[in-house]
Amino acid sequence: MKKFPRIAEYKVMAIRLLLAYGFYFIARILFYVYNQSLIEIDGVFELLKLCYHGLAFDTTTILYTNALFIIASVFPAIINTKKAYQKVLFYLYFVTNLLMYSANFIDFIYYRYTFSRSTRASLDTLENESNKTALLFNFLLNYWHVFLLFFALAYIWILLYRTTKIKQVTEKPTAKYFGASIASFLLITTLCIGGIRGDFKKSTRPINLLDANRYVQNAGQADVVLNTPFAIIRTWNANTFKKVNLVSKTQVDSLLVPIKQYKNNPSTKPNIVIFILESFGREYSGAFNKGTKIPDYVGYTPFVDSLAQHSLIFTNAHANGWKSIHGVSSIIAGVPSFKNAFTSSPYPKQKIESLVSTLESEGYDTSFFHGAPNGSMGFLGFGNILGYDHYYGKTEYNNDADFDGVWGIWDEPFFQYFNKTLTQKKQPFMATMFSVSSHEPYKVPEKYEGKFPKGKVKINECIGYTDFALKRFFAEAKKQPWYNNTIFVLVADHGNTIAYDEYRKEFNRNTVPILFYSANKKYVGVNNDLAQQIDIYPTLLDMIGYQKPFRSWGRSLINEKTVPPFVIKYGANVYQFMSGNYICTFDGTKAVGFYDKDDRGMAKNLIGQRNAEMNAIELRCKAFVQDYMERVVDKRLTTVK
Repeated sequence: MKKFPRIAEYKVMAIRLLLAYGFYFIARILFYVYNQSLIEIDGVFELLKLCYHGLAFDTTTILYTNALFIIASVFPAIINTKKAYQKVLFYLYFVTNLLMYSANFIDFIYYRYTFSRSTRASLDTLENESNKTALLFNFLLNYWHVFLLFFALAYIWILLYRTTKIKQVTEKPTAKYFGASIASFLLITTLCIGGIRGDFKKSTRPINLLDANRYVQNAGQADVVLNTPFAIIRTWNANTFKKVNLVSKTQVDSLLVPIKQYKNNPSTKPNIVIFILESFGREYSGAFNKGTKIPDYVGYTPFVDSLAQHSLIFTNAHANGWKSIHGVSSIIAGVPSFKNAFTSSPYPKQKIESLVSTLESEGYDTSFFHGAPNGSMGFLGFGNILGYDHYYGKTEYNNDADFDGVWGIWDEPFFQYFNKTLTQKKQPFMATMFSVSSHEPYKVPEKYEGKFPKGKVKINECIGYTDFALKRFFAEAKKQPWYNNTIFVLVADHGNTIAYDEYRKEFNRNTVPILFYSANKKYVGVNNDLAQQIDIYPTLLDMIGYQKPFRSWGRSLINEKTVPPFVIKYGANVYQFMSGNYICTFDGTKAVGFYDKDDRGMAKNLIGQRNAEMNAIELRCKAFVQDYMERVVDKRLTTVK
């Protein structure tokens, strides 16, 4: 009895696909090794269990990546075993596989900054960088071991591929040959479709990022189950900005109060200066960690700590996103970013009520400062949408002698430029400064090497330098006529590398300091209530006595009576909403978890013990998501109700 036609070809194709599974397994293990301080896994058995669950996500990735290779391998023809045809398959296989596979290696390092697998939004962020070559060179220089691992594994993969060769066979175009080939082609195609979807059930949607959470004990483990190419594929054309109907309009207005109006009435219009400090996480500042009881805690911001003694500070504050551009939209416009960034969505180009528009209506001059090449991070484009009067970047600074070689002008000289430019402005003004130096590759100017403590993680030295730059700025600003009539705000865009276990906990990632300072000492004290970046916009309007209604999902941190303190953000593929005694995790339509407010690691899910407060928190989360989606999609980011 003759063998089934082309069975040898199918076996070789299967072996080549299995090779991909093997290398994805290696990449998953390496991902965990590089990030084990951020992901809590209890031993080898639990790690292997997560790898097992990751097979479903690897299957989708491998089948997507190899779709053309599979089709070409099993296509009903008689030339498939020829040497030239197999050579084409070789290049098709490795061009597609190695390109996708390399994305995993990016997250060996990048994960420690975003705490999630990279998605399409990550690529969108890179598009806004004008110095991609310098960034790539810097990454290669500092993380050469990642490149070495990738090329070593690629070499081994190629060697193993070549051990499975197909013997050239001259086939006759018989009915049996083509009949069997067509049947096999249809069967393999059907199996691939099922593999990409996750199964063959009609009721089952294709697996996505959220499905990884079904198999984990804590949220961070989901990123071990996933792989980076899968995260990119599933978010490539995904528009998560879709309207939902979860609660009534009356409930939205009462629970969320999206249109606010305050009655504070200061006698003057103070200037506003906002420092958005790159990667300046709450962990690094001693003034914001007095109540954390972290053993052997060390801070790196002596000036900020001293300024905090005369300021109103919030020690339980959180970022509403995980990238720099998310910080700008959250702080200045009160628009957070969740699964996908608002600024990378189809909807940012619309009229957005913000600190810029409201203050300009009060006669303020508005400006944005960022020492990087103009347009970097997308700030110039988004700033134009918001309507800033002026933008000052590396071009306007016009002195490359102070360029750090990677990101932009060093903070100290650019902060002095900031001070001099503000002094030339007519009051009142609102100015936003986005710093650059507290960032990977974690360098300080040569003349300051050895001046600041190296610390426990590499960024600590840079934090010390930016703190020094702030000290120098304030020393000069005090001499200026506008200083005594100015409210200063210090806040980070997001966190960065972590030294202490307390900040490795899921809900404590991307915590930020929030500080308000004015020379008249009107706002002084330590507030331990929940706070977030989107609260800064309404707080400042309250402080200056803005009388008109305005759109805001945040709350005034000095005078809010209606909306209780809360934080909303997105992590581990779910919304995370904290208020009162609980943290609620929300999948977009319903609560999937509740955790005690002190369980920042989100280890014990209390959803089986639901109570009235939990139900109320879920309702508030529903109201937020519903109003957020409606206003973004319908382009109503103004006072329109």
